[in-house]
Amino acid sequence: MPNLVAELNSLDFNNYIGGPLQAAVQAQHAAAMSQVQFIQEVGFVKDDTDPTKSDLRYVDFAYKKSIPNPDYKKTLQELKDEGRVPAADTTIPSTIDVATDFLNSEIKIKVPFLTMLSIPALRIEEMTIDFNAKLTSTETSNVSSEFAASAELGINYKVVNFKASASYKRSTSRGTNVEKTYNLGVHVKVVNDELPAGLDRILTMLEDSIASVNAPA
Repeated sequence: MPNLVAELNSLDFNNYIGGPLQAAVQAQHAAAMSQVQFIQEVGFVKDDTDPTKSDLRYVDFAYKKSIPNPDYKKTLQELKDEGRVPAADTTIPSTIDVATDFLNSEIKIKVPFLTMLSIPALRIEEMTIDFNAKLTSTETSNVSSEFAASAELGINYKVVNFKASASYKRSTSRGTNVEKTYNLGVHVKVVNDELPAGLDRILTMLEDSIASVNAPA
């Protein structure tokens, strides 16, 4: 009988178990570096005058919006009191619209590009390694038989000679075969992790830098 315990001890569990774990660590490292590369390439633009500097990338938006007219139904005296019209004027200037309740205003917004995107932050949350080793021991026995016979008859004058011989051979061989079957299953669960506190604070500061300008048409 073979020693199945010795067969199990001969298995390289460092590769079977440590290999997937090492691959997971390398994948986590690659995900972190991918996040850094994403921020550098997408969130910033190289300065043409100084290659060592990078400027924050902004996106400009422009759209029209209806806003209440602050001068709606105001009188000439009210406009004078507000300093909008010189005291010597007798009519409301044509540049001031007091008859329209809403005005069309063009809004221009300057937004940091990073605040508009979902920054990749992959994290391995769970990893399960299933390793199954199956050892099957089989004993074999081979039996072979050989039989050989020969006869010789000789006739001489008044003498008869007869010779016969026979031989029998039987051989037996025994052996043991061990069949090895290995199954390795790796289950990895990856989630989009929350942004680090420092990066989240920087994005909040960038959101505060969003500027909008109203330009009445």
